[in-house]
Amino acid sequence: MRHELRAQDDGYRSSLAPGLRSTQDARRLADAVAFAAGRLAGLAANPPGLYAQVAAIADIEEATWLAVLIAYIGPLESEQPFAAIEAARRPWRQLPALEGIQPGPRGSFEPGRGEETLSAYRRFADRAGSQQLAFTADSSWSAEQRFERIYERLALPGLHRRARYDLLITLGRLGRYPLAAPALLLTEDDAVTLAAKRVFGIGDRLTLERRARKLAAAAAVPIEALDLALENWTREQPISSGFHRADARGASFAQGAEAALESAVAALRC
Repeated sequence: MRHELRAQDDGYRSSLAPGLRSTQDARRLADAVAFAAGRLAGLAANPPGLYAQVAAIADIEEATWLAVLIAYIGPLESEQPFAAIEAARRPWRQLPALEGIQPGPRGSFEPGRGEETLSAYRRFADRAGSQQLAFTADSSWSAEQRFERIYERLALPGLHRRARYDLLITLGRLGRYPLAAPALLLTEDDAVTLAAKRVFGIGDRLTLERRARKLAAAAAVPIEALDLALENWTREQPISSGFHRADARGASFAQGAEAALESAVAALRC
């Protein structure tokens, strides 16, 4: 977390977010949930920039590889959020041009480590026979089982939790593979996990997952919305994660965000 945000205790209490002590903090959380839910709706219905290419590319290997680069490098918080990814982009089986690349705030790229990480990813795909086979895996699995098991298999050197989680959300929401997050899958002390500990008032991972599912259900949003929402709750400048403000005016984004805000405010009583 770049900056510790917390309002004064005004007597606010909620069983859904037992770590919060102010109405202002609860309202910020509701706003963050609304943006994240709107982003998921927009990603599925009208994806911006390179996300649209992932959805449209006929070659599933190239589409999957582009999704990997988006998650690994990460969209920037700028007028051109995909500029760094576009500059680095190369076809599948070619290493991207990572020299001097600036990663986005949720990207996993570390200077000097890109070849190691992406070579490990290639081995992950090669063991299955192709990227498509690696992300399809067992056809008998449910979308939730597939998400969790592939998430575990993607625990590669230099590919952190948020990048793996974002990658699977992207591929699922864009309709490339049957994938649906069953939980937050908190495995590292990253910004999401640290925020979850503050919001839910506990450090135990199993309890955090249970409380996150309870909040998502009460707010009527997908559990994966809490991944970006919790991190944004800690930030003065929220991460748009590839959705420029202009994109947020789209009907699918706006409708998803509006519905989520109403239900989150009602659930949190803020």
